[in-house]
Amino acid sequence: MSVVARQGFKYSIIGYIGFLLGTGSIFIFMNNLEFYGTLRYIMPTAEILVPFVVFGISYSNVKFFNKVDKDGKKQNMLSLSLAAVFINFILFLCVFFLLPYFFPGFKNTKAWKIKEIILPLTLMLSFCAIFNKYISNYKRIVVSNIFDNLFPKIANLGAFLIFIYLVSQYTETSPIPERTALIFFFGMFFLMFIGYVFYTNKLEKITLDFSTDYFKKDNFYKEFAAYSFFGFLGTFGNYLAINNFMIGEFMGMEEVGIYSVLYALISLISIPQLGLFNISAPIISKTLADGDMEELDRFHKKTSLSLYFLGAVLFSCIMVGFPYLTEFMPKNGTLLREYEPVVWIWGSAVLIDLATGFNGNIISLSKYYRFNILVMILLAGLTIGLNYYFIKNTDLKLIGIALSTAISLTTYNVIKIAFNYFVFKVSPLTIEMIFVSIICTLAITVAIVLPTFNNNFINLVYKPAVVLILIYIGNYFTKVFPLENYLNVNFIKSIFKFK
Repeated sequence: MSVVARQGFKYSIIGYIGFLLGTGSIFIFMNNLEFYGTLRYIMPTAEILVPFVVFGISYSNVKFFNKVDKDGKKQNMLSLSLAAVFINFILFLCVFFLLPYFFPGFKNTKAWKIKEIILPLTLMLSFCAIFNKYISNYKRIVVSNIFDNLFPKIANLGAFLIFIYLVSQYTETSPIPERTALIFFFGMFFLMFIGYVFYTNKLEKITLDFSTDYFKKDNFYKEFAAYSFFGFLGTFGNYLAINNFMIGEFMGMEEVGIYSVLYALISLISIPQLGLFNISAPIISKTLADGDMEELDRFHKKTSLSLYFLGAVLFSCIMVGFPYLTEFMPKNGTLLREYEPVVWIWGSAVLIDLATGFNGNIISLSKYYRFNILVMILLAGLTIGLNYYFIKNTDLKLIGIALSTAISLTTYNVIKIAFNYFVFKVSPLTIEMIFVSIICTLAITVAIVLPTFNNNFINLVYKPAVVLILIYIGNYFTKVFPLENYLNVNFIKSIFKFK
């Protein structure tokens, strides 16, 4: 089995462990959605700020890795990248603290009021972004996924439990519970940063080299800086962080909490996507460099079908099981049930995103990377504009946010499909995807019309089980997805070799 399959599968396993941890934590978070919303507001806000500090340098660590590797300057690139991030952070702090003098209203935002945790977290996440992309060049993504997937969930859960415990020990007005919880929250991300350093050093001993001679030669630094700048512009399409920020600013922390719980459920669908994209980036880069568009098209279709099949199966289980899952939530579970349309709308948009595969990676790793930046900015603009419209002009609340996300994300993907087809003659779409859609739709329909028992636990287990059985039978006869490549002893053994 290829390194892509092994690493991608291991990545997904870690993702599912993180999902189970996050899903199990939902039952705890529902007891105080306001503080959970605060935690979920902090990290996305920091993620919005990270691009202004990293400034696209992390993407250049992938784009130019083969070049600096041949010249024996990998450590030089890594060292200067980290130094540049630190300098950028100092400049960013200057701008951040000057903003209130030009825009007094900035002091009224929640981001300003909790800047003591947001700003240090921004620096930690910026350093981690550099190490994450640098490690991906070694086709090793499993350990980095442990950092990126499990550590934030442990940070959320640990901070929440500390807060809940200390609230019972102090008066309601005491700041100690929240401060102590946020210190733990930040501490987990600091540990994540230390972990990245140690793991990178394990792959290849880190040797700091801040010499600028190599980058000055033939004005390589200009090419590096230009690609970084366009990579920076391309990061504005983080619609999830935008949604969390806007919900927090315009609606409230409780709504952020509800939104985050729903996202935790829907994120199960896209777990395979994250691992595959990280491990495929170096392969895509090499294929483009060789000009082998036929191989790129084959690889694109194969991975897109895999992502869509896995996503469709998981989404089908979520749709038939969600109503019964909410019955086990604390008193706030009724709020989730009211927003069930969010799961349908947002989940469908994520499925479309999965079906398009790594369209964005192809564009961003080619000479046309500037186009990807334009559509990313379009995605950000559409998301912000539609969010503002639905928040201010309708009573849809989080359903409006879901509609905004679906519209902007689908538009974004359609544009990329068209561009890649006309420029590279590659497409992620296959006839097998239609069969997958038909099979999953039939499975969902059958599961819904089947009898519902009085015991919600039985419903929660048996209806998704029916979906899985029907999809397996349908796939057995249509052969749309090669399950036999994954359900065998050799592959299962290979996933436990964490290299």
